[in-house]
Amino acid sequence: MPNPKQAALAAALLLPFSATQTVHPLSGSNWTLSDPGSNVSIPANFPSQAHLDLYAAGIIGDPLYALNEFEQRWVAYSNWTYTSAPLPGLSPNASSTWLLFNGLDTFTSISFCGQFVASTNNQFRQYWFDVSEILHACSNEKDRVLAINFGSAPNTADAIASEPGQETWPHGVQQVYEFSNRWFIRKEQSDFGWDWGPAFAPAGPWQPAWIVQLGSQAVYIRNSIVDIYREGQLNLLPPDQSQPWVVNASLDYFGNLPDNATLSYVLTDLQNHTISSGALSDVNTTNATITGSTIIPNGAVELWWPSQLGPQNLYYITISLQSSSKASLASVTKRVGFRTIVLNETPISDQQLALGIAAGNNWHFEINGHEFYAKGSNFIPPDPFWARVTPQRIEQLFQSVVAGNQNMLRVWASGAYSPDFMYDLADEYGILLWSEFEFGDALYPVDQAFLDNVRAEAEYNIRRVNHHPSLALWAGGNELENLELMLVNQSAPEQLAKYTAQYETLFLDTLLPAVFENTRSISYTPSSTSNGWQSLNFSATHPIVERYNNLTTGSVYGETDFYNYNPAVLHNASALPIGRFSNEFGYHSMPSLQSWRQQVPSSDLTFNSTTVLLRDHHDPAGGLNTSNVANSSIGQAQMTEAVEMWYPTPGKRDPVANFSAWCHATQVFQADLYVFEIAFYRRGPEYDGRWKVLHYAAKDIYEPVIIAPYYNITTGKYRNLSVWVTSDLWEAVSGTATFHWYDWSGKQLDVNASQSVAFEVGAINSTQVLQTFTTDVLSNYNLSNVVLHMSVEAHGSLPNTNTTRTFRHENFFNPTPLRTAQLVDPGLTLTYSPTTANFTITSTRGIAAWVWLDYGEGSVVHFDSNAFWLLPGQPREVGYKVQSDGTGGGWIDTVTVQSMWDQTQSASVGSSANGTANGTGSSGTPIPYTSAAVKTSMSMLAVAVAALQLAL
Repeated sequence: MPNPKQAALAAALLLPFSATQTVHPLSGSNWTLSDPGSNVSIPANFPSQAHLDLYAAGIIGDPLYALNEFEQRWVAYSNWTYTSAPLPGLSPNASSTWLLFNGLDTFTSISFCGQFVASTNNQFRQYWFDVSEILHACSNEKDRVLAINFGSAPNTADAIASEPGQETWPHGVQQVYEFSNRWFIRKEQSDFGWDWGPAFAPAGPWQPAWIVQLGSQAVYIRNSIVDIYREGQLNLLPPDQSQPWVVNASLDYFGNLPDNATLSYVLTDLQNHTISSGALSDVNTTNATITGSTIIPNGAVELWWPSQLGPQNLYYITISLQSSSKASLASVTKRVGFRTIVLNETPISDQQLALGIAAGNNWHFEINGHEFYAKGSNFIPPDPFWARVTPQRIEQLFQSVVAGNQNMLRVWASGAYSPDFMYDLADEYGILLWSEFEFGDALYPVDQAFLDNVRAEAEYNIRRVNHHPSLALWAGGNELENLELMLVNQSAPEQLAKYTAQYETLFLDTLLPAVFENTRSISYTPSSTSNGWQSLNFSATHPIVERYNNLTTGSVYGETDFYNYNPAVLHNASALPIGRFSNEFGYHSMPSLQSWRQQVPSSDLTFNSTTVLLRDHHDPAGGLNTSNVANSSIGQAQMTEAVEMWYPTPGKRDPVANFSAWCHATQVFQADLYVFEIAFYRRGPEYDGRWKVLHYAAKDIYEPVIIAPYYNITTGKYRNLSVWVTSDLWEAVSGTATFHWYDWSGKQLDVNASQSVAFEVGAINSTQVLQTFTTDVLSNYNLSNVVLHMSVEAHGSLPNTNTTRTFRHENFFNPTPLRTAQLVDPGLTLTYSPTTANFTITSTRGIAAWVWLDYGEGSVVHFDSNAFWLLPGQPREVGYKVQSDGTGGGWIDTVTVQSMWDQTQSASVGSSANGTANGTGSSGTPIPYTSAAVKTSMSMLAVAVAALQLAL
């Protein structure tokens, strides 16, 4: 298990060292936030954003509460100034003095000692300014004040859009969510709204800043890159794994670098044992960078692997900058890993064709020369205000990722570039981060000023994070080729060539060189989603030629995404797109009652209250309408239709309990759909970290070896049922699949079908273990009273381990929707043992569908398993891990259990336990929880989507 302190240590080591420099951090609370237009002047923090300081001062309420998103728009339309107290300790004798900012959001005018310094216009860039002359003239320490005025981003974006001759696009191409014209500015695009979140358009110094003072022959390392790759490796091509490692290091500096400076390195393991050391060769110096490289022999280091594929071996490398006389000038230490990660888009080979793989091009990742299943999620911004995202919060999220059997996150474009501590934690936990430049769901200007701004942004972030072994890919942006160019073709086909050329100017002529000229270890693709490249030639001026729609019938290319909000898509495999990789799919659902209570008045806790409706941004307003009930109701209706189509319709007498039951039902459909899609393609926590139904279901379907049914409902009356075993292990495994048919009471049925099948499944492969027609084998039974239980047991080893283990998985199939199924009261009982610290759930009367353990507010707890099905008489013991607890352990007394049968019951006691200790299901007084107490099923709630969008 990663040491939670290691990520903080790794981040701290990124800070450069020099004996001839003095660094004054600007972080702290000795700042003031003001806006004369709003008559506001309050204490402030640095780093921060205006909304956060206004909230802390009581000027505004919690931005996430109720409809405050709309009521606080005046904050986004105001100009805010952060002013420091007089800055002590600055030396008037320093050779040079610099301001260094790692992130200003977004449009600023900076002054120091009352003198104008500079303006900035990019949230994602690092800025540094020489203020030596200003300080020299500022002799009175009381005048040494730094002021940063932040202009309104929405106002500025609108002003840029209104400039004469400004770029325009065909109707319907640019996706507007709330604030418009986001594509003209280099700011977090989702700050202007999206279909999953609010639009605050915040402003402020969201990243740390420093004042740096240097001696006469001194430099400060403001950024650096360490690139580790196999000798001869090129981006996008699988390298020769027998070759030695190249370590290329480049330091970005300001100050006065002496002539003939040199570079050296020391590579150590985490126990500080030296692995290799010496001088870097081929040193090249410019007025801003110094670069050198060395060779590490193959076998001198252990490989880094993603979670479940091997150990996360890490090392420290220190790069030292020295004068020609070997005097130390500066150094930087980074934690690194040795691995190759390649996005392979090469044409399908003859060998692959012989294995039955469809013609076309590959589109998969390879780690250290091995193909693997990428199992994961899409990561959207965990908070509207990045200034309050902490390492502890990201670590809690990453613990959920690993516990959910995931090994990759697609860090979705249109948020912000991930902070260093996020990559540090991903390195430790073995989570690959598919990273994207911050462009999405729009086309962008291509004037030279915009392109230069983007190039500086890209180079800073590429060089900042490249040393992390968790970095898996750079993608140009989100839904550009598959959506934006498609919309141009629909709206103005005669202009497609023009806008395709502009697209290539930004994503192939600007961003691609920024990647390829800085790193050999990372692949690049201009768009998520796309059909991949058609040709790759590193000798050409433009190495990548995109395929676009130059497709060959019968061949398969690229990656897909899929959103179909007709709930009938569940179990309809013919509706799913076919590609090499699926990067995004899903369906929305409601948060849990506990989460709603944190952010919504009790009077609004109904499914279609105005507040609940307006907080649903699916569909988005498409503008600044604050009463967008018409569009919001589309998303609510989609969730309602899904529940009514597939499950018993909640009808609780208590209105809050009924709201809770509806929330739970939407979560079950979301999980059902994802399990169906994930199983097909292999062949959700909330804001505070609470797992939703989906996360448990995804954890289960992401197990290394699974068994899953495929029910073809499009074959007329002969409904074709097949069952497959899928393995993502790197070696063939053998085992046994078993099948038993029951009615809902748990009585075994005499069905003429296989009950046990021996199988062998190849590496990263699937094999069919059952094929039948339900209309034949179930002709003597009412399909609404039939359930198939299937299980698999296989023996094999996880990648890079020598230990043979047993892999088990089970699944259920019911041929009719649960809405019409003959559900019975399963008579669930729940006990807790203080000795084992486990809960035991037993079904005493029948099959329980979607068994759900729930708990009250004030804590975040992850159960070992949840949202499962249960056969009668087969108790399941469930452990747990407490992520946070504000109840002093009292959360145990609030644990309850329910199943899908509870959705059919009208009796409820709101948020209390529903039922009596004997499990009759009748309403009664909840019993207190003791070590031997039994709780019965209750109609409570589910968990839902917020920070983490489970969508791979």
